[in-house]
Amino acid sequence: MPAAAPFTVTGVDFVTLMTEDLDAARAFYGDVLGLECSALWRESDPVGAEFETGNLTLALVDAARIGMTFAPSGNPLALHVEDVAAARAALEERGVTFFADTMDSGVCHMANFKDPDGNVLMLHSRYAPRMPRAAA
Repeated sequence: MPAAAPFTVTGVDFVTLMTEDLDAARAFYGDVLGLECSALWRESDPVGAEFETGNLTLALVDAARIGMTFAPSGNPLALHVEDVAAARAALEERGVTFFADTMDSGVCHMANFKDPDGNVLMLHSRYAPRMPRAAA
């Protein structure tokens, strides 16, 4: 068998978050988080919607409609903001409940919350410079 041609991964196009209620998810990501909805999958009878974060698209997909079993993601999806405290206060005013205090890791601030489906999201702001990459 001949060797496959080499390729290079140049980025990540989108990350998928599963939902049980696409309408509620669209309202949360659009109205509460203020993200732009850039596409509906099958617009006349949507099974998914895409929201833009500035550098990565979030694809919200109705799990049952595509034959998958729903399970919320417990791994936080870190949403970059300039000021975690200000963003947290704004989201709390919009009814978002954070499930822990804002954390200072020594290099960044983080505050965790969940979307209506239980997917874990995080407000994140790095304040320390990144370490130079080690030579391979």
